[in-house]
Amino acid sequence: MANRKTTNAATKTTAKTAPKTTVKKPSAKPQEKKKILFVASESTPFIATGGLAEVIGSLSKSLAATGKFDVRVVIPLYSDIKKELRDKFTYLGNLYVHLAWRNQYCGIFSCEQDGVTFYFIDNEFYFKRPGCYGYFDDGERFAFFSRSVLEIMPFLNFYPDVMHCHDWQAALAAIYLKTNYCFREEYQFIRALFTIHNIEYQGQYSLDLLCDLFDIFGEYRYLVEYKNSINLMKGAIECCEKFSTVSPRYAQEIKNPYFAHGLDRIIRNNEFKLVGILNGIDDVGYNCALDSHLFANFTADDFSNKAVCKSELQKMLNLPQKPDTPIVAMVSRLVSHKGLDLVTNVIEELLQDDIQFVILGTGDAHFEGYFSDLARRYPDKFSANIVFNGDLSRKIYSGSDIFLMPSKSEPCGLSQMIACRYGTIPVVRETGGLYDSIKPLENGYTFTNYNAHDMMYVIRQAVSDYKNKEEWSKLMYRAATTDFSWSHSAKEYEALYLDMLK
Repeated sequence: MANRKTTNAATKTTAKTAPKTTVKKPSAKPQEKKKILFVASESTPFIATGGLAEVIGSLSKSLAATGKFDVRVVIPLYSDIKKELRDKFTYLGNLYVHLAWRNQYCGIFSCEQDGVTFYFIDNEFYFKRPGCYGYFDDGERFAFFSRSVLEIMPFLNFYPDVMHCHDWQAALAAIYLKTNYCFREEYQFIRALFTIHNIEYQGQYSLDLLCDLFDIFGEYRYLVEYKNSINLMKGAIECCEKFSTVSPRYAQEIKNPYFAHGLDRIIRNNEFKLVGILNGIDDVGYNCALDSHLFANFTADDFSNKAVCKSELQKMLNLPQKPDTPIVAMVSRLVSHKGLDLVTNVIEELLQDDIQFVILGTGDAHFEGYFSDLARRYPDKFSANIVFNGDLSRKIYSGSDIFLMPSKSEPCGLSQMIACRYGTIPVVRETGGLYDSIKPLENGYTFTNYNAHDMMYVIRQAVSDYKNKEEWSKLMYRAATTDFSWSHSAKEYEALYLDMLK
């Protein structure tokens, strides 16, 4: 009993005299970054044939800059990638990719750029050729590429939370993920997002090639079969958790047969998972204050040097140097859906006005020939530059006064945004991303109907307003300061990824 009392007393004494201790809460673990893998056929700064490459390069960089994502991009290793860029690549290893009866070599290279890890799929049989597209075996080339994307994941020990595939060339990556690879445990939690940059190009092939070329067998035939042929874009839409377009307006338009190139029924059936997010542009690369391509730099607060750009452009293109004559410009592929039939209908009537017209681009022989002949007949009024020239395009954006984009359809369009950045006022038709990005008298002019005389009326309105220098300067300022950066678009993609991962 005595011992028991002593023990109790000792315990009480200890409890009274023991110093207080602060219990530290365990520090919160840093939130793990979500893993995003872009699968695309091209990306800046390595290889580019159009707007797709700019989207991949800029969006991946913007997402990585948030610090919330581990962003990686995989593209083919084309022979056209410049040597000074290839010299920076690191060889990681190789494996063999099984596709139907083929067993093809796949080399893996990597490079880090702006916080993004880029992977390059090497196979000289498929990719050691000039250019990126336009070969008879493009279906086989991009089937191998898509299959390789899934095969290199174990090699890299990188399984993304979201695999973001772009256009038909990467559509098979989403299809393979949800078919041939869906029974492998490590692939089962990868979400697939498919983005349509241009619904006109869908990856359509004969059904005879289903097994032999694409390694898709009977039980999955229904996913890619459409109108008695293989349609890879249709298959990706069916397989992915979400699919998106590059502007909200275009997301609505492609439910309509006029815009959908035959896929409207598939779009409507899957519209519950459709999202439209407007592209941005690289506002650092397109900066009139820093752009080394310009004859003279200027800012939105001081456009005085834009007059120098205009004068030097007129001189370069052998046009009379008239500071008060507005230059109307087009930088475009010379194809019909860019609205060039509207232009050819009224251009000679427009050239009777006090304007100069400059066009830059390549495309259909019919349009190339027509505009070249027009330049011969109107040497003081019209300049045709039938060439792809990035340096000249910057000089035209900065030296022109009005920028024309009368597209029949335009998923997003980047040229109207670039023109705004250089204080050149867009005249656009209200379609796709043109509708979403250009607002009448806020940063440009618009017309609704696909009609040549509607277009001409609005061009003449812009030319008339150009004469009011005070109001025109205000319009230039509003255009040049419109926020077309990727930061807003990146936030929308961030929300979309997180929604897919719930």
